[in-house]
Amino acid sequence: MPPATIVGGMRQDEIWDTETAERYDTPGTGMFAPEVLGPTVDRLAELADGGRALEFAIGTGRVAVPLAERGVPVTGIELSRPMIAQLRTKADEARIPVVVGDMAEATAPGTYTLVYLVFNTISNLLTQQEQVACFRNAARHLEPGGRFVIELGVPELRVIPPGQQGMIFHHEPGYLGIDTYDVLTQHLVSHHVRFGEGREARISRCPQRYVWPAELDLMAQLAGFEFESRHADWSKAEFTAESRSHVSVYRLPA
Repeated sequence: MPPATIVGGMRQDEIWDTETAERYDTPGTGMFAPEVLGPTVDRLAELADGGRALEFAIGTGRVAVPLAERGVPVTGIELSRPMIAQLRTKADEARIPVVVGDMAEATAPGTYTLVYLVFNTISNLLTQQEQVACFRNAARHLEPGGRFVIELGVPELRVIPPGQQGMIFHHEPGYLGIDTYDVLTQHLVSHHVRFGEGREARISRCPQRYVWPAELDLMAQLAGFEFESRHADWSKAEFTAESRSHVSVYRLPA
């Protein structure tokens, strides 16, 4: 299957533009809330085990900046120049170097004890081949015994009634989130609807390829990794059949 660049009428390279980058950060709330970000940084610092870390799709530095403040040297790979520009308002190239490129194939200098992907970002690669290539790229960057960590949601397909193609995944005053699924291609499109004071609303969309945990484990095997652990969150809560997301850790043989 050739790389999928358009899903739901959206090109991946159109999503992470200047407008998106400028409104991406929400300091103190959402995924930037201390109760979300704190455990993430704590766990990654533990997994880095005193070595260097590489973040695939580093974005605006939501995780990389506080992780570097913890004393973990962090390098990033990022496809979106506008997202890197936002990161540069927080940390310069000397503090957090970033390679511009696709996380499935771009190469960062040196080797690392930890490579990590947070907040469903591997789903931005829209084919299985690209996602497998991402695992192999992580393996190329790691020292023997190094770890690859992925944070990823669990597809919500079992709660969708037969014949229905989508579901509301979140709603609050001023916001409505809807996911639509194509089960043949494992593609989903997240629709984000934001309401202002009047009748008008603003819609943004993000195409993804969802991955089941078992498929993720097989991708890891193909890249030479061994499964190490899976938890429901960064605080190491037990992963169960009811968990809506997971943090999975894979390790190269020492």
